[in-house]
Amino acid sequence: MKKRIIFLALLTLLAGFAFAGEPGKFSGYMLGDYYFVAANHDKAIEDMNGFWMRRIYFTYDQKLDDGFSVRLRTEMAGPGDFTTKSTMTPDVKDAYLQWKSGNTKVLFGVSSTPTWGVIESIWGYRAVEKTPLDLQKFGSSRDFGLAVKGKLDDDGRIYYHAMFSNGAGNKSETNKQKMIMGALGAWLSDNIVIEGYADYDGRPDHMNRHTLQGFIAYKTAKARVGFQVARQTRQMGVDAEDKDWTIWSAFAAAQVSPKTAVFARVDGNSDPNPDGDGISYIPFDTTAKPTFIVAGLDFTLSSNVHVMPNVEMVTYSAVESGGPEPDSDVIPRVTFFYKF
Repeated sequence: MKKRIIFLALLTLLAGFAFAGEPGKFSGYMLGDYYFVAANHDKAIEDMNGFWMRRIYFTYDQKLDDGFSVRLRTEMAGPGDFTTKSTMTPDVKDAYLQWKSGNTKVLFGVSSTPTWGVIESIWGYRAVEKTPLDLQKFGSSRDFGLAVKGKLDDDGRIYYHAMFSNGAGNKSETNKQKMIMGALGAWLSDNIVIEGYADYDGRPDHMNRHTLQGFIAYKTAKARVGFQVARQTRQMGVDAEDKDWTIWSAFAAAQVSPKTAVFARVDGNSDPNPDGDGISYIPFDTTAKPTFIVAGLDFTLSSNVHVMPNVEMVTYSAVESGGPEPDSDVIPRVTFFYKF
């Protein structure tokens, strides 16, 4: 109830801006699926099917004077755990003040992190699935802090994005530690981009984490391919050895006709993900090394409406306990995406 009251108050405030004649823009999008769990390592959810809305965005952008602007974005999503019955409730996704001067932007508040923004943009199918580190919960798409981003050359080929933040996503801060993130990338030509990323996530009780990531992609008007590899090191406590995880991913997409595209992606993990059973909409087994695959078609019904039949699959190997490998996960879906 409290979240609904806050959401209604925000809508009232934004409506006031619009009524007052202030310059501003409303936008948003919705995405979801009809899904069928054809096979799963967890037999309790096998054969489950239905409709779900995985994300609803509602965004307000407003320009202010002297290079300042603000953004407020709310998000609504279902729980995606196959067990919880609840209505969709809104959360604040973005809430920041931005100042722009030349090629530099400074943002304060809840804003996007440098971790996978460029990767997600070139992958181009966030409506189908998150990028690998996002999917595996190895980072956050948002954080509360101070960010600086921009271009380092007049042609705009070399770019950067740095952030100093709480490290708690869009949730409240509860510890003394902070997080530092940074990405540096370059368009080597009109078609080839490379990017390096690093972060340090301070956590209590000797549970700090740091991540290194590299990405390269080739993109034309009708096709794109990309490859990334990331390594995250986690402290596991005072007397425990650090643990390393490596994730790699390769994707490709191509426009095969004016209104039809094809896409595919493969992600590999070096080790089981201990948080895998908490991944929304496609929980992973936590005892075996997963390989994730998604492939599908993208039908453009209009410039802002897409229907994308696809299949997600997870296969498992190298069980830590030495026991039998879990059954594969297979989830055919029809994904819908529309924006305004």
